[in-house]
Amino acid sequence: MSDDTYARLDAWIDAHFDEQTRFLQALVQVPTDTPPGNNAPHAERTAALLAGFGFEAEQHAVPGDEVRAAGMESITNLIVRRRYGKGDEGPTIALNAHGDVVPPGEGWSHGPYSGDIEDGKLYGRASAVSKSDFSTYAFAVRALEALGVPLKGGIELHFTYDEEFGGELGPGWLLKHGLTKPDLLIAAGFSYQVVTAHNGCLQMEVTVHGRMAHAAIPDTGIDALQGAVALLNALYAQNALYRQVTSKVPGIRHPYLNVGRIEGGTNTNVVPGKVVLKLDRRMIPEENPVEVEAALRKVIADAAAQVPGITVEIRRLLLARALQPLPGNRPLVEALQRHGEAVFGEPIPTSGSPLYTDVRLYSERGIPAVIYGAGPRTVFESNAKRADEHVVLEDLRRATRVVARALHDLLTG
Repeated sequence: MSDDTYARLDAWIDAHFDEQTRFLQALVQVPTDTPPGNNAPHAERTAALLAGFGFEAEQHAVPGDEVRAAGMESITNLIVRRRYGKGDEGPTIALNAHGDVVPPGEGWSHGPYSGDIEDGKLYGRASAVSKSDFSTYAFAVRALEALGVPLKGGIELHFTYDEEFGGELGPGWLLKHGLTKPDLLIAAGFSYQVVTAHNGCLQMEVTVHGRMAHAAIPDTGIDALQGAVALLNALYAQNALYRQVTSKVPGIRHPYLNVGRIEGGTNTNVVPGKVVLKLDRRMIPEENPVEVEAALRKVIADAAAQVPGITVEIRRLLLARALQPLPGNRPLVEALQRHGEAVFGEPIPTSGSPLYTDVRLYSERGIPAVIYGAGPRTVFESNAKRADEHVVLEDLRRATRVVARALHDLLTG
C-alpha cells in the first residue's frame, strides 16, 4: 500500500485529535469504580457520544440478579458493528476495551475524574487503562472510514464493564449469549509492545475460624488471628519459592502471590474469632491452573493443621486462565509491528504481560487475539491503579495511527 494512504490516515487523526481528546475527557469524567460497579451510566454516556459520530451502539444490559451475584450493581455492554463490502467477504475484527476500573484511592494531584491536561498528559482514573482505548479504537475506525477506500469485512467495537471482576459478565457474557464471534481481536493495551500472552490469576478467600473470648481470659478462646498469622507465614514462604519457577515468555518472570485484604476481630478487648484473608496468585502461562489451586489449598491446610483449634474455609473467587497465543494471530501481530515501527520509529516487540485480562475469554473460544493500544512502555509508568493515572497524549495519537493503519491492511487484503 502506498505511503500516501497512510499519510492520509495520519492527517485525519491529527486534524481530529482535539476532538478525540475531548471524547476521552468525557469518558474519564463519568466514574466507573468497581466496586461498587455501577457501570451502566458510563455505557449510556458512551453510547450517546458514539451516536454523535454516527455509530449506533447496541446496549446489552446484563440481568440485575447476575450482576448482584457477582458483587456489582449494574453492567451494560456495548457493541458497535461496522460492515464493509458485500456479503461475508473479509474478516470481522473486534476491538475491545473495558470501562470499569478500581476505585481511585488517595494521593491524587489532579482530580481522579477531572480529565485534566498538563504537560501533554491527560489525568484521571482509567485514562490509561482503558478508557484511552475507547478513543483509540473509535477514532481509528472513523479515520479508516473517512479514507473512503473499498474495504472487505467488518469491525466491531466491544466496550465492556467487567474486567476488574474477571470479565465473565463483560466479553464472557457477550460471547456466551452468541452476540458476537469475531475472526480476530485487538484488545486494550500499551503502545510500545504487542502483547500475545499474559499471566493467569487465581483469587481465593480464606476464612480462619477460632472462638471469641474476653481479652482478660484469653485461654477460654481460640485466637483466629494467630491462626491467620501461621497461614500468612506459610503463604509468604511459598511466595519466595515461586521465584525459582521461571517463564520462557518474554515480559513474564515467575509466579507470585499477594495477600491484598485482611479483615477480622470485633474489638480491641476481644480475642478474634474470625479472620478473612483474600489472596491473589498469578500463574505464568506454563502452569496448570488446576494443579496450582490444589497445591495452594494444601499449603493452607497444612499450615492450619499446626494451629490447634482453628478451622479454615477456602472459597475460590476467580480463576482466570493465562492468555496463550493462537496460530491465527500472525496477521494482527505483523500489521501492528510493521506500523508501530513506522509510527514510533523503533521496533515494536512481541511480549507477555504479568497482568491478566478478559482477552483470554476470546482466546478460549478460538479467536486469535493480541493486546495493543494507547499507553507507555510499562504499566508502572502510567500509574495505572495508582494515584495520578495518566496517558501521554502523543502516545494516544500514535497508537490511534497504528491501529487505523493496521485495520486498513487487514480489511483490504
